[in-house]
Amino acid sequence: MDEFIEDLKEREIGRILENVSLKHYTTYCVGGNARCMVYPKNTQCLIELIKLCNFRNVKYKVLGNGSNTLFSDDEFEGVIVKLDDFNELKMLGAQTIKVGAGYNLMRLALFAAKKGLTGLEFASGIPGSVGGAVFMNAGAYKSDMGYIVKRIKVLTPDYKIITMTNGELDFHYRTSFLQKHPGYICLEATIGLKKGKKDAILSVMKERQDKRKASQPLEYPSAGSVFRNPEDGFAGKMIEDLGLKGLTRGGAQVSEKHANFVINIGGATATDIKDLITFVHDTVKENYGVDLKIEQEFVNWE
Repeated sequence: MDEFIEDLKEREIGRILENVSLKHYTTYCVGGNARCMVYPKNTQCLIELIKLCNFRNVKYKVLGNGSNTLFSDDEFEGVIVKLDDFNELKMLGAQTIKVGAGYNLMRLALFAAKKGLTGLEFASGIPGSVGGAVFMNAGAYKSDMGYIVKRIKVLTPDYKIITMTNGELDFHYRTSFLQKHPGYICLEATIGLKKGKKDAILSVMKERQDKRKASQPLEYPSAGSVFRNPEDGFAGKMIEDLGLKGLTRGGAQVSEKHANFVINIGGATATDIKDLITFVHDTVKENYGVDLKIEQEFVNWE
């Protein structure tokens, strides 16, 4: 790995960090060290990086804002790829935005609101990147990225840059083509919005922000809702009805404010969080026969 990193440095692909604690790059604030973290300067540098990883058989993981990811406590002996420099934003006409995969989603929602564009209000409380939001088909309030993404630019596993349209992205509830084909990397998204009234849009966003503060444990590190809601109910209500609010494993706790949140109340390990999520999942399945889908992505647990 040392030789690989030295090779990277010689190629001047972008900023390189070594032995990075993933606690600082995930919203759970847990996880082991990553042997190497790279911020490619541009698409060609990203291609060169992925080619080198594949040639040297070095594993890699593209990471957005880490808001839906649970890394293990073990060292990630590979490369964390951060697309923070893919952050260009450009208006295409009056109602269409082209934006880089590394752009912050909440920042984008605020930008759109100030332009008097409606359609992104749902994203104002989702602390992810644009690329991560497309990957997960992030959403809230009965809307999601699938409603607004017109097309994306993608790096394919054979290093080609292609454009994929909304229909090709197979958006469904919290999933997309990219989740099912992890070798594809979103580089940028083109988003179509509608004209609205700036004050009304900002008012909706403020109202929802106040509601989140009142109903969700935003004062603690978490990754948002742990489980997807089943078709005929709410995961949080099932968990609450089983008396699991406040249940702890080490420094991890089922939130007393919202049962579908697992929070880091201080000093939690990734193992604490995963064990608690697994216990809640299994308890719901045992009592209700419902196999709740876990929203978080578990990385480096093999």
